[in-house]
Amino acid sequence: MNARSRWLMISVGMGVLLNPLNSSMISVAIARLQDVYRLDFTVVSWIIFSFYIASSIAQPVMGKASDLFGRKKIFLTGLVVAFVASLLAPFSPNFGWLIVFRIVQSIGTSMMVSVGMAIVRIHITEKQASALSVLSIFLSGAAAIGPFLGGVLIHWWDWPAIFFVNIPIVVTGFLLAWRNIPKDGPPTSDARNISFRKWSKRIDASGILLFTVGLVALLIGLLSAKSSGHVSYGHVIVGLIGLVSLGAFVRHELKATSPFIPLRTFAKYPVMTWVNIEFMLVNVLYYSLFFGLPSYLQMVRHVSEFHTGILMLSLGLCSLVVSPLAGRWVEKSGSRPALLVSGILMTLGSVWLATLNQTSPVISVCLALAAFGISNGLNNVGMQAALFKSSPKEMIGVASGVFMTSRYLGTILSSLLLGIVMGDKFSAGGFRLLGVILSVIALSLVFMSWRRRETGQLEES
Repeated sequence: MNARSRWLMISVGMGVLLNPLNSSMISVAIARLQDVYRLDFTVVSWIIFSFYIASSIAQPVMGKASDLFGRKKIFLTGLVVAFVASLLAPFSPNFGWLIVFRIVQSIGTSMMVSVGMAIVRIHITEKQASALSVLSIFLSGAAAIGPFLGGVLIHWWDWPAIFFVNIPIVVTGFLLAWRNIPKDGPPTSDARNISFRKWSKRIDASGILLFTVGLVALLIGLLSAKSSGHVSYGHVIVGLIGLVSLGAFVRHELKATSPFIPLRTFAKYPVMTWVNIEFMLVNVLYYSLFFGLPSYLQMVRHVSEFHTGILMLSLGLCSLVVSPLAGRWVEKSGSRPALLVSGILMTLGSVWLATLNQTSPVISVCLALAAFGISNGLNNVGMQAALFKSSPKEMIGVASGVFMTSRYLGTILSSLLLGIVMGDKFSAGGFRLLGVILSVIALSLVFMSWRRRETGQLEES
């Protein structure tokens, strides 16, 4: 890789790392935000929901926008949006405004993720696989170090620091991107002549609206009922609005020519559907621990943000170390053994969580984190390999998009699970119950991996 390509990789990497960094740093800040704004956990969990819902929508939309309006323009605009959101979020007058800025931040960082890999694919023609693997290190490395960095920042400078830390990264990234990312070509006639009506159809604005309204309303109905301790008519009505909207979304997507989520693909390729279901469950497990354990350590075990960040670092480091080793294993033996071992490790880690109490030694927490970290490294490679093996070559682009949607849905479901189990605040009993639930999910993944044939398909009963 020549000097020009290296600088291009650094420029793109500085932008794409912002999304996983900000999605992971917040895990250590939840307990602090709950204390600052005097809110229960179900309300504060919207700081997680909002980011992932916005990311799941913004990334595919901005990917299509970049095809029309230019990848460098979208990338630089994303940096500007992320800068504004990170600068204003610490001055939020209330929690509602913090959520707004968090959504804006998610949109800005998603703009860079959606076009970063495309920029690398187009402008780096030699050793492209190596370049893309370097980009994945930026993504996974930022996610791994996020809780540790967040813990250090909150310990020394309080929660606004997790937003302010983005500013030097964004400024440096903007200057590098401006200098090193090649200029976009002249706009196509399609981009010059496209109307808002055509644009809204191309990005399936109706589908996105129904998906967002349905998901948000359903989450509000469920979490509000849990927070208040009883189910009222208002909760039922909001929940029904969510269900009706999601039903309308399904009907719309089945008829749409360019759907937001290609549901017809699931019916046409059931093997690929099972891979996405497994991936969604994997992310429910992983992110339940990722977001739940820091709050448990701080609120139940009274561990400082700094030490919580250090403990959480072991989760990301195990994942980073195992990923390249998993790649060689999967190439040699296929995805089934790696996914089976991953499921067993997640089961053991979940059972370990169910046995934790206030007097359990710190090594117990580290063992659970190591089990989930190793399993995550195996899943990162194994699930991707299973997807490619189960997807027709002509569908690989669509399959990759659906795969990312499954990740976001799993993350959102993990936050919903935490909100329902924990309610207004974390407790040792609630966390043990969470461990039991995760054990059941992990066992189902072990069963699915055991029944898998090497084609990636589950065996018929």
